[in-house]
Amino acid sequence: MAVGATDSLPIAAGGGVEELLQTTINGLASGSILALGAIGLSLVYGILKLVNFAHGDFMTLGGYAAFVVNVTLGLPLIAAALGAIVVVAVLGLVLEWAIWRPMRNRGAGIMQLLLMTIGLAFVLRNLILFVWGGEVRTLDVDQTQAWHPFGLTISLNQVIVITAAGVVLVAVGLLLKLTRLGKSMRAMSDNQDLAEVAGINTGRVITYTWILSGSLAGLAGMFAAINTTLSPNTGWFLLLPIFAAVVLGGIGNAYGALVGGLAIGLVQEWSTMIFVPTYKEAVGFAVLILILLVRPQGIFGHRERTA
Repeated sequence: MAVGATDSLPIAAGGGVEELLQTTINGLASGSILALGAIGLSLVYGILKLVNFAHGDFMTLGGYAAFVVNVTLGLPLIAAALGAIVVVAVLGLVLEWAIWRPMRNRGAGIMQLLLMTIGLAFVLRNLILFVWGGEVRTLDVDQTQAWHPFGLTISLNQVIVITAAGVVLVAVGLLLKLTRLGKSMRAMSDNQDLAEVAGINTGRVITYTWILSGSLAGLAGMFAAINTTLSPNTGWFLLLPIFAAVVLGGIGNAYGALVGGLAIGLVQEWSTMIFVPTYKEAVGFAVLILILLVRPQGIFGHRERTA
């Protein structure tokens, strides 16, 4: 399943500049979703060194929470966004208190935690399947409304996703750059022991990390449901390109995850000007491999010392 919903949208006839602009719009929509998911995944890894394979299913749960608020209860998309944020953020906190913190206190290694996240992913996905079934669902957004400036096709879904995700991404960037919490997160990501010596309340930072990561995952899941459709596998299909975005930007670097998500989304959509859309995920990963051959640490990553 592709990230973008725009495979069904016609590319502007005539090609050239119009086609480039159309695929860029498509790529910004899908890349924004990947960036939101990648930042949350990167924060958790950078601060907790936890590779969370359940992150995609967090996104799926966010999509279904938005579906309940927006479709079942008939409330507007803003309320659906708040519902997605709250549900997934609370899930992240509950799992931190019930699973991850006790496991860290017992000295669990990376492999044990990794296996637990994989198991958690399957549990969440099957719970979602049990509660909502396997049928494809959509949010209450006009799927047909679109604008056609200069021969392009810009759907209402794309406007919502690009605009809302753009505001959130800027806000997260400012939070990490300017606030005390953001500086504490970056300090813990660089060196947790040194952060503790400097007087940073690491437990508090970890709590807020899960809140932020869960909130971004919930929003990403809702935007994915707007941009495409919603099914129990929505987040699972997004997980691999999100991991690619994290690696491309630099593992553990939130700013890199943002850039990596946008880059993957754009490259995949640009590739459809040359190849059929079926191959766009492969092209995106091919570009990832080429960039890592030149810069193995990722765009914003730091080269590790070998001695």
